[in-house]
Parts: sequence; C-alpha cells; structure tokens
Amino acid sequence: MRLSLRRLDGVGPPLPLPCPSTPNAAGLDLSAALLSEQVIEPGARLLVPTGFAWAIPEGFEGQVRPRSGRALSEGLTVLNAPGTIDADYRGEVAVLLVNLGQAPVTIRRGDRIAQMIVAPVVRVMVEEVKSLDDTSRGSGGFGHSGT
Repeated sequence: MRLSLRRLDGVGPPLPLPCPSTPNAAGLDLSAALLSEQVIEPGARLLVPTGFAWAIPEGFEGQVRPRSGRALSEGLTVLNAPGTIDADYRGEVAVLLVNLGQAPVTIRRGDRIAQMIVAPVVRVMVEEVKSLDDTSRGSGGFGHSGT
C-alpha cells in the first residue's frame, strides 16, 4: 500500500520521511518539526508538529502511539493514545505529548516523538435493540475479572 504525504513549507530544514526504525517495526517513526527546542515540565503537555500532512487511504486510519523507550526512560507518552488520524483529514499531523515523568523533558527538532500505525477501519451499522444477548461476564466492568 502507498501512503501519500506532503511536506509542509515554513517548518524549518527538511526532516527525513517517516519510516520504520527496523525492517519489521510496525510503526512509522514521527519526528518533531519544532523550530526551537521545547521543554515539557512534569505533568505538562505539548502539541508537537511533525511537518507533514498525510492522505490516509479510505478504509484505514493512522494510529499515533507512544515510543516505548521514551515512555520508559522519560515518562513521555501520547496523551490521547492512540490518537486517530482519519482518512479524510488533510491538515498537519501533530502529536500531543505529556510528561508523566519526574523530570523535565527537552524535545528538539528531529527527535523521534511517536510512531504511527496504519490500520484498517471496520465500518459498522448501529442498530438499537430492546435487549442484548447474555454472556458469562454480563455487565461486570472494571476489575470484574479479578486482575
């Protein structure tokens, strides 16, 4: 599958195209297109531009997810993970980062800040009914399984 993207003007020197970091990596690494470094204090959030607009194919979505290494070492994660990029969105993709760690985190131009997975979307028809089929779990919610 081909994935079209457009490099945006006026966002500084060119960044490399998003790509997987290893041959079998599922996600495309997204980099920060900041013009100057930004510091995210503990508990704070920052919307970080990527410098690209995407054309996700119809029937698919882009899922923006945290990078596991940065989450582990710095407490840096994607606040609305996974963030969704709809197939009809053509604006710049930005990543909403939050620092859940205990120290400030500096984000610099070109830093890998998140990853994007392109996944199929299943369309459903919503139908209102009077009752639902029974299951062994029933309406048991949070913590119901005991784990």
